[in-house]
Amino acid sequence: MTENTIFRFKFTNEFTEHLLSFAKLHQYDDRVTYKEQWSRWVQNNDAFIQDESNRMKTLGYDGNVLEKMYKSGRYYFRTKTKNQPKTRRKYISIDKDVIEAMDNHILQHFGTPVFKPSSSHEDFCNEYTDTLQEEYTRLLSEGLIKNDISNKIKKTYKNRYFLFSKHKNVNMDMNLDNRRDDVIDCIKED
Repeated sequence: MTENTIFRFKFTNEFTEHLLSFAKLHQYDDRVTYKEQWSRWVQNNDAFIQDESNRMKTLGYDGNVLEKMYKSGRYYFRTKTKNQPKTRRKYISIDKDVIEAMDNHILQHFGTPVFKPSSSHEDFCNEYTDTLQEEYTRLLSEGLIKNDISNKIKKTYKNRYFLFSKHKNVNMDMNLDNRRDDVIDCIKED
């Protein structure tokens, strides 16, 4: 049976809340005032601090628990802010028909010498106006604004282009590797 070694000793949630409230209350005190208030707080919460010290010692903490509490309050909790998690907005995806149209457009025009994402996106928008108009209407009804929709379609197109070119390069590299293997096999046979 192996015993788990604790490398980071943490206070209980209840004690942490008390220490945090003290540190926030005296957040802007100068060093001397903070130390005076700390001494008063330690005297007023002696039993609570003693319970936490005993718990920490039982877990194997061999340092000065009171010093650890002071440093946590003075240097960490005093400046800590309570961040509320941001609520994420609902993700609205581009319709599969539009993505297929993008893929078809990229596939048809990928081999041309002047084919690059910025100019091909404009070409795509001119070629698929009806499909894009339907998508604009759908996305507007979902709650997106016109500028966000334009950016979303442009970004999706460029991502599809990137995925296609990456996939194309992987296939080309695999073909080159296969050809090298064939050449190496031929050399070995001779």
